[in-house]
Amino acid sequence: MSKELRGGYTTGACVAAGVKAAAMFMQGSGSDYVEIIALDGTKLNIPVKSITPQENGVQVEIIKDAGDDPDITNGISVLTTLSLEASLNGAELVAGDGVGTVTRAGLAVPPGEPAINPGPRRLINQSLEEVFGYVPGCKIRIDVPQGRELAQKTLNPILGVKNGISIIGTTGVLKPMSEEAFKDSLVPQISVALAAGYKTQIFVPGKIGERIAGEWGLPAEAMVQTSNFIGYMLEKAADMGVNRVLLFGHIGKLAKVAAGVFHTHNRVGDGRLEVLAAYSAAAGMPSEGVQNILDCMITEEALPIIEKYDKKAVYKVIATRASQRAERFVFNKLTVGTVLVTLRGEPLGMDDSGRIIGEELKWNIK
Repeated sequence: MSKELRGGYTTGACVAAGVKAAAMFMQGSGSDYVEIIALDGTKLNIPVKSITPQENGVQVEIIKDAGDDPDITNGISVLTTLSLEASLNGAELVAGDGVGTVTRAGLAVPPGEPAINPGPRRLINQSLEEVFGYVPGCKIRIDVPQGRELAQKTLNPILGVKNGISIIGTTGVLKPMSEEAFKDSLVPQISVALAAGYKTQIFVPGKIGERIAGEWGLPAEAMVQTSNFIGYMLEKAADMGVNRVLLFGHIGKLAKVAAGVFHTHNRVGDGRLEVLAAYSAAAGMPSEGVQNILDCMITEEALPIIEKYDKKAVYKVIATRASQRAERFVFNKLTVGTVLVTLRGEPLGMDDSGRIIGEELKWNIK
């Protein structure tokens, strides 16, 4: 019998709990736990690590508990400082140390604002209303001491969120469904690129494609990391008004797309070597060479075999097929081009659409 996974609570819930604990302390009561009602109606009893009166307010420390979800922020300290300010109208949020600031358009909050998503903002106001009966004029500073370091392991640098993590959470409840949450976290890249004026975007499945695309002079503002979820991101792009997508990455990932595999994790969909073998066979490679490709463990091992038999033309065929399968996947709502590269950044093949898109984006192929 499989173990039932334990849920947790988001960084947004941590801040809301900190605000409520601070407000209750101001009203003369304190507790080792504080209850907040998540936006989906779930009751969350969140431990309070410390409450510290300060000159102009109260600081509360909450420890993030992600449950069984593999969240990089699990166990971090979230410090919330509440100070009442009669001159303010409502709650003013301040990004303290380790909390990011939005610098680019296209996200859920505008540039210049602390990177605190709408869900947590609603939870914060709800916590204030529960204690005071309304949202008083106040300043709320949020500090995450490990935030700057952790932000480098997120998409924040790509999204234009500077100096720390984002305070996130749709409802406040963190359910151990990391794949869905991760997929959702990728989508804002498309919005940010659109806001920067890029209706033509570059989809890179991983760091290899991102690095090489940058070396080729493709604009970083138009790049979108898809991870293994190429199909999901193509669908989102089509729905959000993207016109064209350049699939740019290692042949080991994008050969799968040529086979109609749009979730490219090796435990979900593979067939890289089978694709290379099939197209090489169709190009006339003798059976011995085809078998040698199938005997390889990784894609890079197959490349010298294809070169030995002078079948490098198959790369353009595979790129063309990947683009065709991708366009079919989104019912031709957008145009797709494909570029295949090696681990060292050497171009293997591209289809005509890929070359046209790349040239229009003014790339400089190494």
